[in-house]
Amino acid sequence: MGKRIVGFFVFFVWWVLSFQLRAQERPTIVQRPITWNSTREDLSLSYLEQRHGIKSASVEIVPKMVVVHWTDVLSVSKTIRTFDPVQLPGRPGLKKASLLNVSAQFVIGRDGTIFQLLPETTFARHTIGLNYCAIGIENIGSARYPLTEAQLKANTALIKYLMSKYDIQYVIGHHEYQAFQGTEWWKETDPGYFTKKSDPGNAFMEQLRLNLGMQQSIVAK
Repeated sequence: MGKRIVGFFVFFVWWVLSFQLRAQERPTIVQRPITWNSTREDLSLSYLEQRHGIKSASVEIVPKMVVVHWTDVLSVSKTIRTFDPVQLPGRPGLKKASLLNVSAQFVIGRDGTIFQLLPETTFARHTIGLNYCAIGIENIGSARYPLTEAQLKANTALIKYLMSKYDIQYVIGHHEYQAFQGTEWWKETDPGYFTKKSDPGNAFMEQLRLNLGMQQSIVAK
């Protein structure tokens, strides 16, 4: 009986510690949901089918990848206001592909504050060819205003948390997405539809992947 009690106590302590560790892995996330209605859902389902070739009854994705961006808009509130409309208000080149507005699941301010706009497993339009499996993280910054140390720490904490929940196989910068063309990951029905991106840059992504214990350079398979 004594051994059973000791065994149960050891198991209970292990369970409590592991629960606390899992809880600590989740960084502070401020909820700032953008508009989600039947029109956005219909446009998302249409995008999945017409652009990714995936016919689905649900906008739920299975995250396998995280794509890190910068906004070129130097304000969290302006960025959220940009993503909030259901349909693209401008950008005729993107409108040709879909009327669905661009968005992302997360935005990170220059002070490292993390904002969540959409559930992690809800489809968002942020990276050509990869939206169907990718969580998007937008960071307030630009080429003139590179991402901050606080943003690096916040991206590291957020992605570690996401990796503890999902089978994340790649963490890439937006500028690296074309490396997946010609692989099984790439799902874009128009082979001529792509844009050139520079965000958030090699230095940031190499340091981020180093923080995450991942291979520093992208080798798409």
